[in-house]
Amino acid sequence: MGWEYYRTPSVGERKRQAEKRLTKLRKKDPDIQPIAIEGTKITKTWWGMSWCKNLERYADYENRIGRGRSYVKNGLVLDLRISQGVIAAQVSGSSVYKITIKIDKLPEQKWKGIAEQCANRIDSLAALAEGKFPEEFGETFMQQGSGLFPSPKEIHMDCDCPDWADMCKHIAAALYGVAAKLDTDPLLFFTLRGIDPALLIKKSVDEKMKNLLKNAKKKSKRVIDEKDVGRIFGV
Repeated sequence: MGWEYYRTPSVGERKRQAEKRLTKLRKKDPDIQPIAIEGTKITKTWWGMSWCKNLERYADYENRIGRGRSYVKNGLVLDLRISQGVIAAQVSGSSVYKITIKIDKLPEQKWKGIAEQCANRIDSLAALAEGKFPEEFGETFMQQGSGLFPSPKEIHMDCDCPDWADMCKHIAAALYGVAAKLDTDPLLFFTLRGIDPALLIKKSVDEKMKNLLKNAKKKSKRVIDEKDVGRIFGV
């Protein structure tokens, strides 16, 4: 067997192969959801960028994360779907590999605590999804150990490729694919972590209602009762 047999495919060859495989997969499943990156950046939104930042800050992942970034940029993530606590993906490599990544649900007490901190400061789901909230909230969401983003021990990975590593390049590609997915639908983050984003808004609305009622009571004390008005004006 000559050297050519073991030659690593070029980026162009990998992309062309992935396109052919995607065409075949799409015939079987018209609802397939490939990750397509436009431009040089994987993501542009607060939620997508923060997802990447969270992955990249853990030493557990630094050896493999780069290859995954290259895979997703070159269109090798052929399918990626997010449901509650689960990322299911298919990634093109030497073959088409199936990936399942399970994310632990955010503990309810932790989520309620974060919602309490953000009370009265986030007006709508749209503002939350667009990352339009005070900077300190972003720091709270990103806090290691107490924030919204999963730590390595909360991420459970499986790929049917022959790579022995816990995080192979196909899993890394799928994790970066999640970041790209969050660019188009940031609220998928809350689906993945099993939490209701409306809780943040509800806390804000509840706080605002309390403040309105307090102000209304203060004003009512300054309003003269009708009987008093009658006595004053002899009505």
